[in-house]
This record gives sequence, structure tokens and C-alpha cells, in this order.
Amino acid sequence: MLTKRADFVRASQALRAPAPGFTLQARVRSDGEAKGVRVGFTCSKKVGNAVARNRAKRRLREVARAVLLAEGQDGWDYVLIGRPKVTAALPFQQLLDDLSRALSRVHRTP
Repeated sequence: MLTKRADFVRASQALRAPAPGFTLQARVRSDGEAKGVRVGFTCSKKVGNAVARNRAKRRLREVARAVLLAEGQDGWDYVLIGRPKVTAALPFQQLLDDLSRALSRVHRTP
């Protein structure tokens, strides 16, 4: 799990894959860092009030849990950024499909 601001900043300067329900940022960690998949979530106040932001982050956490275990690559950091009024409203299956497509775009980029 990503918790430090520096990790989020490094991910923001790396690859991006926009999707209808969120934006995915991803980066390969350097060799000295620990292996495994790390993920972070963020929703700004543009997403809505605290209730809306928390709902959006809960949905993103579930999507990541379902998809990243199978499709995430070892040694990568992923950040999912919620979108206003969309992340909480889209059907869950569409969010799952969007993350799968976003991951395939990020991983095929040289």
C-alpha cells in the first residue's frame, strides 16, 4: 500500500492511463526497492464531499483487489485517482474492465 507522499509524486511523474471512471498512474520501482505490487488511492475534493470521496475510494479499493492480484506486475506501483461523479456512479463491472484495459496499456508501453 502506498502511504508516503513521495511515492505518490514518483507515480505521478510516470505512466498514465486514463479510463472513464478513474485515472491510473503506474511506475516500475527501482531495483533497490522491495518487490511486490503496491497500490495507492486518491480522490480530491473535486470528487465531492467526504461521503462521496470515501465511497469512490472504497470502490477503487475493491476494483484493485479484484484485478491487480491477477494482472498487476511484480515491482510496480499503481495509483488510482477517482473522478468527480463518475467513479461512484459507474457499474462495478465497467470499473473492473476499465482497470484491466488500463493495465494492459501501461504494461505494453516500452
